[in-house]
Amino acid sequence: MVTALLLSGGTGTRMGTETPKQYIKVNNKPIIACCLKTILSHGGIDSVQIVADEMWREVVLECMAALDAGRKEKGSVEIGGGSGICGKFRGFSEPGRTRQLSILNGLEDIRKYAADSDYVLIHDAARPRVSAKQISDCLEAVAGGHDGALPVLPMKDTVYYSEDGVRVSSLLERSRIFAGQAPEIFALGKYYEANRRLLPEKILQINGSTEPAVMAGMDVAMIPGDEGNYKITTMADLERFQSIF
Repeated sequence: MVTALLLSGGTGTRMGTETPKQYIKVNNKPIIACCLKTILSHGGIDSVQIVADEMWREVVLECMAALDAGRKEKGSVEIGGGSGICGKFRGFSEPGRTRQLSILNGLEDIRKYAADSDYVLIHDAARPRVSAKQISDCLEAVAGGHDGALPVLPMKDTVYYSEDGVRVSSLLERSRIFAGQAPEIFALGKYYEANRRLLPEKILQINGSTEPAVMAGMDVAMIPGDEGNYKITTMADLERFQSIF
């Protein structure tokens, strides 16, 4: 079984908007609706858990209700086992103090209905252009025996290292450096324990979902990323996404 954990608890402080970026409407739809549709529609995803602040959960429910043609009523999505693709939705999880603590909250809720031998696919609602192929590639990677997988992009620019943030200290070998994307997929039990071992302080220093898995010695495969699957972080990113519509 594969459960998708969709992270939608961010506040969007870096964009300086009152509305978190994943809930900003583009073409009359919240940004989260795009990746939500792709994830719920994918045949390889069995269940979906969503990290979202309570004040935005109604917006998420409205998005899901709109996806199922037979559910026109506001907030009429059934949790766990309803008909249609939204029957995959299992519930909400509380946002944590950091992104990784939000993930841990989601993992703990998922383990209430999933086995440790199952997999969890983690994605950010602020990456609305995730493709069904990217999800399938993640699933294929772990089907091949890996503990996890993440999409990566090769570095195009020359990359330098600086010890003090002011002067160039050395040139890094570009061919060995990659930019990570989402979704990322992991063996649920192993990944949960990898995160638990970082409590209470080390987990606060984690910057990427794959970092705990690497620290725990999990076998994480790299798969080709997608240039179009960018994260909306700045106003320029938002304008780029708006231009599609």
